Amino acid sequence: MAYDFITILGPTASGKTVLAVSLAKAIDAEIISGDSRQVYRGMDLGTGKDLDDYVVDGYHVPYHLIDIVDPGYKYNVFEFQRDFLNAFEDIRNRDKKVILCGGTGMYIESVLKGYRLIPVPENKELRESLSSKSLDELTDILSRYKKLHNSTDVDTVKRAIRAIEIEEYYLSNDVDERPFPNYNSLIIGVDISRELRREKISRRLRQRLDEGMVDEVRRLLDSGISAEDLIYYGLEYKYLTLYVTGELSYDDMCSQLEIAIHQFAKRQMTWFRGMERRGISISWINAEWSLQHKIDVVLGLLDNHVG
Repeated sequence: MAYDFITILGPTASGKTVLAVSLAKAIDAEIISGDSRQVYRGMDLGTGKDLDDYVVDGYHVPYHLIDIVDPGYKYNVFEFQRDFLNAFEDIRNRDKKVILCGGTGMYIESVLKGYRLIPVPENKELRESLSSKSLDELTDILSRYKKLHNSTDVDTVKRAIRAIEIEEYYLSNDVDERPFPNYNSLIIGVDISRELRREKISRRLRQRLDEGMVDEVRRLLDSGISAEDLIYYGLEYKYLTLYVTGELSYDDMCSQLEIAIHQFAKRQMTWFRGMERRGISISWINAEWSLQHKIDVVLGLLDNHVG
């Protein structure tokens, strides 16, 4: 059976986007982003969109699910599944191949495993009961649930509470699940050593700060996005907002943010390894290989499957 699409996943700073774009040019494919924050317009440096990477030798590789909603909106995995299906069908109807590329494990797994998801309403009583708990306590509560496909990469209290809210809804409600296609995907993971990953994360953070990431957050706040909403998005937007609003010094912001990104990348890898334990086969390639060698390896895997 031929592959329906190629998936390229990996932690932040692993080089997965550059690989996906170069591969897309080689096989006449379009890219669907599997990143939970790159959907937001105007949130560019903080989410690492690197849209220049989508241009190879003057050719603009088409991409989907980037810049599709306004900041302040709470985009979710249910909407991602819907939007993925629409983009996938659009691309395939034009006889192009599809590459899903990203680092949001929950989004990617929801497509690869075809999870049946429904929108979950807000539970105010539950939220109030959890509001005084720490992130560690919330993470512990979340870990007690067994529906792993609904858990989430939590880096803020608000995200953790939402993840628990989703789990609790599924436990206490009979829901009609919506159908989702069973796709067959070649899944490529970009494996980067801890040392190189840390080095690239630190270098990229300094570069994005130099490019104006603080000004980006100021513009978002000035446009009417609340500080609470920006903090909800976590990582760069959490710590830069705390700096801009005077709650953190610049040096504290930089050091705390750097630590948080390193921890986030570690959690991403933990999720991907968990995907393997849940029956998803990932072919890992070395981040330090040359770009051409990576492409050749992926093309070889495609040929072997067809053969």
